[in-house]
Amino acid sequence: MAQQALHTAKYTLYPSPRNVHRVVFGFQSFVAHPYALIDLPSFGLAGRYSLFAAYRKADGKMGQLATFELEADCQRFERLFVPD
Repeated sequence: MAQQALHTAKYTLYPSPRNVHRVVFGFQSFVAHPYALIDLPSFGLAGRYSLFAAYRKADGKMGQLATFELEADCQRFERLFVPD
Protein backbone atom coordinates (compact mmCIF):
# COMPACT_ATOMS: atom_id res chain seq x y z
CA MET A 1 0.00 0.00 0.00
CA ALA A 2 1.37 3.41 -0.97
CA GLN A 3 2.13 5.89 1.78
CA GLN A 4 0.12 9.08 1.86
CA ALA A 5 1.73 12.49 1.67
CA LEU A 6 2.72 14.32 4.83
CA HIS A 7 1.86 18.01 5.00
CA THR A 8 3.95 20.46 7.02
CA ALA A 9 3.93 24.24 7.07
CA LYS A 10 6.81 24.38 4.55
CA TYR A 11 6.55 21.15 2.56
CA THR A 12 4.39 18.42 1.12
CA LEU A 13 6.44 15.26 1.67
CA TYR A 14 6.35 11.82 0.11
CA PRO A 15 8.30 9.20 2.13
CA SER A 16 10.97 7.13 0.45
CA PRO A 17 10.15 3.41 0.56
CA ARG A 18 13.78 2.83 1.60
CA ASN A 19 13.42 4.83 4.84
CA VAL A 20 14.22 2.83 7.94
CA HIS A 21 12.83 5.65 10.08
CA ARG A 22 9.61 7.22 8.83
CA VAL A 23 10.00 10.37 10.90
CA VAL A 24 10.51 14.01 9.92
CA PHE A 25 13.47 14.91 12.14
CA GLY A 26 14.26 18.43 13.36
CA PHE A 27 17.37 19.09 11.26
CA GLN A 28 16.53 19.33 7.58
CA SER A 29 18.26 19.97 4.28
CA PHE A 30 16.29 20.64 1.09
CA VAL A 31 18.00 19.55 -2.12
CA ALA A 32 16.53 21.07 -5.29
CA HIS A 33 17.44 17.96 -7.31
CA PRO A 34 14.31 15.78 -7.44
CA TYR A 35 15.98 13.02 -9.48
CA ALA A 36 19.35 12.80 -7.72
CA LEU A 37 20.06 9.43 -6.15
CA ILE A 38 20.76 10.08 -2.48
CA ASP A 39 22.16 7.14 -0.54
CA LEU A 40 22.09 8.43 3.03
CA PRO A 41 23.72 5.31 4.57
CA SER A 42 26.86 6.01 2.51
CA PHE A 43 27.41 9.31 4.36
CA GLY A 44 28.42 7.51 7.57
CA LEU A 45 25.91 9.33 9.73
CA ALA A 46 25.84 8.82 13.51
CA GLY A 47 22.13 9.31 14.18
CA ARG A 48 18.82 8.46 12.58
CA TYR A 49 17.74 10.04 9.29
CA SER A 50 15.02 9.92 6.65
CA LEU A 51 14.54 11.05 3.06
CA PHE A 52 11.45 12.42 1.35
CA ALA A 53 10.49 13.60 -2.09
CA ALA A 54 9.41 17.15 -1.37
CA TYR A 55 7.36 20.00 -2.75
CA ARG A 56 8.49 23.30 -1.20
CA LYS A 57 5.39 25.45 -0.77
CA ALA A 58 7.20 28.80 -0.59
CA ASP A 59 8.41 28.74 -4.19
CA GLY A 60 6.81 25.64 -5.73
CA LYS A 61 10.11 23.82 -6.19
CA MET A 62 10.30 20.04 -6.27
CA GLY A 63 13.25 18.32 -4.67
CA GLN A 64 14.17 16.07 -1.80
CA LEU A 65 14.23 16.72 1.92
CA ALA A 66 16.80 14.89 4.00
CA THR A 67 16.00 15.04 7.71
CA PHE A 68 18.36 14.22 10.55
CA GLU A 69 18.16 13.52 14.24
CA LEU A 70 21.56 15.16 14.84
CA GLU A 71 22.66 18.60 13.67
CA ALA A 72 26.19 17.29 12.98
CA ASP A 73 24.74 14.76 10.51
CA CYS A 74 22.85 17.51 8.70
CA GLN A 75 26.04 19.57 8.43
CA ARG A 76 27.98 16.53 7.20
CA PHE A 77 25.35 15.83 4.53
CA GLU A 78 25.38 19.45 3.34
CA ARG A 79 29.18 19.41 3.18
CA LEU A 80 29.48 16.09 1.32
CA PHE A 81 26.44 16.02 -0.97
CA VAL A 82 27.36 16.69 -4.58
CA PRO A 83 24.59 16.07 -7.15
CA ASP A 84 25.67 14.15 -10.24
